Order: sequence, then structure tokens, then C-alpha cells
Amino acid sequence: MKGVAKLAAGPGHVAYADRPEVVAGPGEVVIDLLAAGICGTDLHIEAGEYPSVPPVTMGHEFCGVVAELGDGTDPAWLGARVTSETFYSTCGHCRWCRSGRPSICAERRSIGTHVDGAFAPRVRVPVRNLHRVPDGLGDLAAAICEPLACVCNSLSDPASVDAGDEVLVIGPGAIGLLAAQVARANGGRVQVRGTAHDEARLELARSLGFETSTVDEPFAGEAPDVVVECSGAAAGIAAGLETVARGGTIVQMGIRGAAVTIPFDEICFKELRVRSGFAANPLAWLRAMRLLRDGAIQLEPLITEAVQLADFERAFARSRAADGVKFVLVP
Repeated sequence: MKGVAKLAAGPGHVAYADRPEVVAGPGEVVIDLLAAGICGTDLHIEAGEYPSVPPVTMGHEFCGVVAELGDGTDPAWLGARVTSETFYSTCGHCRWCRSGRPSICAERRSIGTHVDGAFAPRVRVPVRNLHRVPDGLGDLAAAICEPLACVCNSLSDPASVDAGDEVLVIGPGAIGLLAAQVARANGGRVQVRGTAHDEARLELARSLGFETSTVDEPFAGEAPDVVVECSGAAAGIAAGLETVARGGTIVQMGIRGAAVTIPFDEICFKELRVRSGFAANPLAWLRAMRLLRDGAIQLEPLITEAVQLADFERAFARSRAADGVKFVLVP
């Protein structure tokens, strides 16, 4: 079976290569993949900026159909169209696992970094990870349920946005546009901010009903109660700290992949709260799937193009250049 794999540590070393066939073990299923989204984390893995355990097939955002069941799994899952949480295993007994936060378990092993992931025709996951895709949600859109769950983990558990809050989202990529929608669903008045290079993405934000601005323009209106930083750029992080209202909240979601220099004293001077989220815990997944069933979130407009697995390098290059919003690989 061929898949897109990180073959060695360090920058590069990613190829469309032969990978082992997958077999469902006890408590596991094998999924025939329909689509898998390219995440910013995948680009950081390719660049050697995010830890992985090569050789490993990449990819953790996906939709597919359950094709094989391991021992001890419910037969009702066979043939179901599903998406999946990304943990392959955690210790199960640390205080974080026991309190429903396996995302920060020190022994967490994840699909696409520690074990083979979804940039392949098939993937193996624990059955406990599965979520049925809501009716009416297309395969390409369903592949990005996982980043929506990550956004819910950062914004809704606990709540970072209250009804009536002025919210500024910095970075109009896929995570930023999902964060804007979740913040709106939580009652916030949301503006999306980007650079002049982001005009196509900002136009998409406007089509989703959001006010937009660019960093070249002075910030208009009241200072935001909440800034959701999704760019991962040093300038975006600094702008968030400088723009947020006194006593406000910074939610850091963008991953830089390297050290940054920021006006850290603003946290003290303004008495700011800084929150974040890493991956998505089970409660966040439940919130995300409920938002989709309620029609509160649009995923389809975020899909720029479906690209064949073997052509992954083009999709990676366009993703890296921010030439679009979300690229999805299909087998």
C-alpha cells in the first residue's frame, strides 16, 4: 500500500512510498479513506519542526467508511461513514486522562505522527475514536471535522467567548475561519483580520458573513474582548497582545514551529488571560459534531481543491504558500 510518509527525521524526507498494509487489532477498525485534509501540522512535520516517529504515514484529518472490524468491536460500525479522533493511545491513568484531557497526556501517541495515518488508501484506528458523519455533509467537508473539534477545544472548553463579546480572529486560514464561526455560534461579534496577501481568504470570510480588515489598516472600533490568534506568525501574536482590550483574553491557536519575540509584558500590564488548546478532547468532539448537526458551521466553502494522493507535493506547496484555504487528499 502506498502512502505519503515521513521517512526520516529532519527537514524534508517525505515521499509517496510503500507502507505496510493495515489490519484491525482488538478494539480497532480499518477505514477505507474517502478524503484526508492537509493540516498546518503536516507542513511542520515535513519541515522537521514538529515531532514525529518516522517512518510513519502522515495525516490525521479524514473521512472514510469502516471496512473491517477487529475483535470486540460493535458490528453496527461496519459500513458506517465516519471521522475520527486522532489519539491512537494514551496512558489512561494520569490526572489528565482521568479528567477528560488526553490531549496533554505525556504518553499520548497520535495517528499520523506516532502510528500510520490517513494519507493512504486505508487507516487503522481504535473504535472508541469514531464519530458518524452527519447526514448531508459531503466527504471532503467531513475530512475537516477534526480541526473544527480542535477549535472547540480551544474556544469552548472552557468557554473563551461569551455572548456580546467583541472578537478579533487573526489569520484567515482554515483554523481562523473555523474559529470565527465557532466564536459567532458562542455569541461573539467577530471580525477576521489578515494581510494584503490574504485577500482571497478575506473575501471568503466576508461571504461567510464576517467583517474583515488587514494589518495595514488601523484597528477600527472598540478593542476586542477576545483575540483568537490563528496565524502562528510572530507579527500576528504581537498584534494580538497589543490590540486586545485590558482585562481581555488571548486564545493562541496558531503554531509557529519556532521561537518568537513578542511584547510579553502586555500580559501583565493589561491583566490578560491567555488560553490555548492542543488537539481535541472528547468533549470538544461532541461539541463540534453538535454544531455540524445544528447547521451552525459551514465546512464546504473552506475546501479549495481535492488532490490525488500521488500529487501530494503540489497540494503541500500550495498549502505552504497559503494559496487557498484547505487542500484535501483523495486516494
